[in-house]
Amino acid sequence: MRCLVTGAAGFVGSPLVKRLHAEKIYDLVATTRSQTPAFPPEVAHFPIEITGGTDWTAALEGVDVIVHLAARVHIMNDRAADPLAEFRRTNTAAALNLAEQAASAGVKRFVFVSTIKVNGEENDRPFRHDDRPKPIDPYGISKLECEIGLREIAARTGMEVVIIRPPLVYGPGARGNFALLVNLVRKKLPLPFASLKNHRTLVAVQNLVDLIIACATHPAAPGEIFLAGDGEDLSTPALIRGIAAGLGVKPMLVPFPPALLQMAAKALGKEAVYQRLCGSLQVDITRARDVLGWSPVVTPREGLKLAVE
Repeated sequence: MRCLVTGAAGFVGSPLVKRLHAEKIYDLVATTRSQTPAFPPEVAHFPIEITGGTDWTAALEGVDVIVHLAARVHIMNDRAADPLAEFRRTNTAAALNLAEQAASAGVKRFVFVSTIKVNGEENDRPFRHDDRPKPIDPYGISKLECEIGLREIAARTGMEVVIIRPPLVYGPGARGNFALLVNLVRKKLPLPFASLKNHRTLVAVQNLVDLIIACATHPAAPGEIFLAGDGEDLSTPALIRGIAAGLGVKPMLVPFPPALLQMAAKALGKEAVYQRLCGSLQVDITRARDVLGWSPVVTPREGLKLAVE
C-alpha cells in the first residue's frame, strides 16, 4: 500500500511521516512546498506548490491513500485584502483539485485534516461530530466548504473520505498562542489566570498522528467525521501548571477577575487572543472511540512535557 502525505514537512506532517516510515505502515510519498526537506531515501519526495491548477499525476502514481495536511492555516491579524478568498484558494479549491485527480487515479481513501473551527469558536457543551457546522472565520468557512466538496466527490466517485477536526494542536515546535504561553511560563512572569474556570480540549501532536493513522487504516473509518482531542480537558490554569511541570519551573499564577481580564483584552484589541486562551471549547471524541476503538496514546501531562522539552 502506498500513502501520499501533503504538508509532509509541517508541524503534523513531519511526525506523521516519521512514524509511518518507522513502523513501515505504507510506502510513502511526501509532498512539500520546497526542495529542502530531507526524508529517508525510501520516501518519494515531490516539491509541489499546491494550487487549484496543480497537476498531481506523477505524485499520485500507485497511491492508495492520501492524508491531506497542507493548508493555509489560521492567521491572527490577517493582512490579506480578502482573507476568505485566500483561504478558499488553498483550503478549498486546491484541496478539491487534488481530490478530483485522486479519485480519477484510483486512490481508495482520502483523509482530510480539517479544523474544529468548522463546529464553531466557543461552546457551553462539548462539540460533537454531528453538530450543525457554525464556522465564524474565513479559515473555518474554507475548511467546511472543502468538507462539503469532498463528500460530493465521494458520493460521485466512490473514493472513501474521512474527515478529522482537531482543536489546538500542541507539541514540539508549536507556534502561536501555545508558544506564547510557553515563553511566558519559562520566563516565570506573573500570569493573571488563576481565577479562570474554563475548559478547553487540546490535542497533542502524538495523539493526532495516531488518530490520522487509524483513519487511514481502519475499515470502519470511511464516511465519518472524527473530532480529535486528548480525552481530558484542561482549564487555562491547569494548562499553565502542565507547561510549568514540563519545564521544571514554578507556575506564577495570580488571581484576577476574569471579567476585568476580558475588558482589558478588549481595550488592547486582544479579544481574540483572550478567547483562545481563556474561553471554553470542549470536544467530544466519543465517535472515534466507538467507531475506531481509538484512545489517545499520551495524556495531557505527558504531551505537555514532550512539547516543551
